[in-house]
Amino acid sequence: MSLRLAAAAALGLVLLAPPVLAQSTAQAAAGSLPLPVGQAARPLTLAEAEALLVERNLAVIAARRGVDAAQANRLVAASLPPPQVVVGNSFAEFRETAAGAIKGARFISPSHNIAAGLQVLVERGGKRRLRTRVAEDQIGQAEALVLDAVRTQLFTLRQAFLGALLARANLEVALGNRMSLDRTEALLRRQLRDGAIPEGDLLRFQASRLQFESDVTSNAQAYAAGVAAVAALLSADPAAFQPGAGQIPALGINPSQPGALAPPPPGPRGRAGTPPGPASAPTSVQTILSPVAFDIRGRFDQVPALGIGREELAAAIESRADVVAAQRQFAAASSNRLLAEAGRSRDVTLNGSWSRSRLSQDLPESTDRLNAVNSFGIQLSVPIFTRQIVEGNVGIASAQAGQAEAQARAALLQARAEFAAAWAGYEQARALINLYAGGTLNRAEAAYRSTEQAYLAGGRALLDVLDALRVLNATRLQANQARYAYLLALAQLEQATGVSGIAPKL
Repeated sequence: MSLRLAAAAALGLVLLAPPVLAQSTAQAAAGSLPLPVGQAARPLTLAEAEALLVERNLAVIAARRGVDAAQANRLVAASLPPPQVVVGNSFAEFRETAAGAIKGARFISPSHNIAAGLQVLVERGGKRRLRTRVAEDQIGQAEALVLDAVRTQLFTLRQAFLGALLARANLEVALGNRMSLDRTEALLRRQLRDGAIPEGDLLRFQASRLQFESDVTSNAQAYAAGVAAVAALLSADPAAFQPGAGQIPALGINPSQPGALAPPPPGPRGRAGTPPGPASAPTSVQTILSPVAFDIRGRFDQVPALGIGREELAAAIESRADVVAAQRQFAAASSNRLLAEAGRSRDVTLNGSWSRSRLSQDLPESTDRLNAVNSFGIQLSVPIFTRQIVEGNVGIASAQAGQAEAQARAALLQARAEFAAAWAGYEQARALINLYAGGTLNRAEAAYRSTEQAYLAGGRALLDVLDALRVLNATRLQANQARYAYLLALAQLEQATGVSGIAPKL
């Protein structure tokens, strides 16, 4: 009996100590512990990712090209209507008599006559000035859209980065649990070999620990998916990686080839093993991490303060990039309406012409033969019957200005709605993180230690200790989720208000 009590005491100490040690390590540097990633997967922090996004993100680059297009359009809008040069000549002629007969038909060389003209459109009503104003408003809108693209893409990046960091922190917890359970199972195998416990105790333990393995695989998959999302936002190929990731012999992760699962190893045998049978079957997965493009790093245990009040954030919403872009779109539409109204002032087209002819045009009684005849002309043309067209254009521009005004108001209301939702999410996330920071984890650890002490005293079974470990593991994961929700709430506040510096730095 004393032998069994001593074995149980040793078993309890091995069972308890590693999880607590793993937890303290994870809390000290959550989100930054080494993971089995390939050598080509360089570490990436959130600050580095944000700098790369501004430079390489395709949505931001496309928005910058919109500014280039708007600036080029201003050059066109500010230009005068181009004049037109007309050059020609008469290449044939024939004469017609009073009786209707045709005589003297001939072709004429271009050197014998030429005609040239210049046609200029004179705009009235300040159309050029108004066109330039519309183009400048469109440049301002395009610049605001660049800032809005940066704002939205930064939030998407932060969301993906925090999601990957959450999966990484959960994976660290799961790997710590696996190491603890491996030690416990090794001790139980020795106890079974020595006859101190029945085989059923080991089988029940092995069946119970399988639930922890799903935490390893699911969080490894979530981490790989999060890294892929981050890589895509940085215009990096998420599938460009070197083989060899996901292998680390110390954790039993050693696949035979990249991308393929290793065959299940045979059950341990020998002095420290167990007899052939169900208890010798493998109890942990062999491959847990796919190759990734980056190794996401960050202090996930950081809980930064907001540092700004609700009223200041609410006042800043009108300066949010998409709200400003909508207002500038309305300004451009208003300028375009004025340009359409300027169409009521009819433009004038001036035509100047000169012609020279060396064809014989002497009068019968002339004593001095003419060599050439030069003639000059000027024409003035004004469009008529344009009222219906002009009023139609004014109506279109007015309707578009009304649409832009409604869209600007809707953008502001949508921004305020997003801020209200983000603030509510921040308050709830802050309350939850305060709950976990106020001792929830400590209570879960105390409950685990209490169960372990009762097991050592013979009042609890080994499976009760496993149940307590499940509760502790769930509490750790929930604490990680609470940290993620709080950090994401800060990022959402920055995205909703446009105030920089709120999102966590990690």
